[in-house]
Amino acid sequence: MTDLSGRVALVTGGTRGIGLATARALAEVGATVVLTGRDESRAKEAAATAGAAAGLVLDVTDAKAVATLVRGVAKEHGKLDIVVANAGIMVDALLGMIKEDLVDTTLSTNVAGTLHTVQAAARAMMRKKTGSIVVLASVVGEYGSAGQTVYAASKAAVANIARSAAKELGRSGIRVNAVAPGVIDTDLTSGLSEEAKAENAGRTPLGRLGTAEDVAKVIRFLVSDEASFVTGQVLGVDGGLVL
Repeated sequence: MTDLSGRVALVTGGTRGIGLATARALAEVGATVVLTGRDESRAKEAAATAGAAAGLVLDVTDAKAVATLVRGVAKEHGKLDIVVANAGIMVDALLGMIKEDLVDTTLSTNVAGTLHTVQAAARAMMRKKTGSIVVLASVVGEYGSAGQTVYAASKAAVANIARSAAKELGRSGIRVNAVAPGVIDTDLTSGLSEEAKAENAGRTPLGRLGTAEDVAKVIRFLVSDEASFVTGQVLGVDGGLVL
């Protein structure tokens, strides 16, 4: 069984869905977990629910705030072993209906926010010459989807942040990977109709939608010693949806 006792982990966007499930999954196997969210009360409530050490406020689009928080976590706990850059948004829009603010908000959160987090994590981990970072990509970023052009572009960028950072940071003992979830039954997909959910489940070889826990378990594997020779990968967690 995976044992993360003595490891310090940071999970951004950890107040719900995949982030919350990941925080819980890491804490269950001994990690000291700090999670973040945009709302203070929700972050604290999520931390208590997940068994995390703290729930802190963070806007990942603010590079200085990300750097300050990551330094603070590393200083308080003496190190930072694991970072899961989960914070992100998904807003659908047909190509002809995409507005400038949708582009700006999606790219600043999903792309710049992930980049800020990876950059700050790398700086903290380089002191110990070890660490594991996981970012949240998507099957949409690999294969595209009608009505999700901006989201797909942002997640393609996230996947390549993982690949490029892995090449750069490997010599420093830092692994970087991405997970690419398929259709996962979380708040992000709550706007789908029951018919749409059933259709997606029917297109998936395993015959169901994924759960946040399905993704969290894969993230837990990737940050553990069991994946010590795995880096630069974009691992699909999609029930075979893209086969």
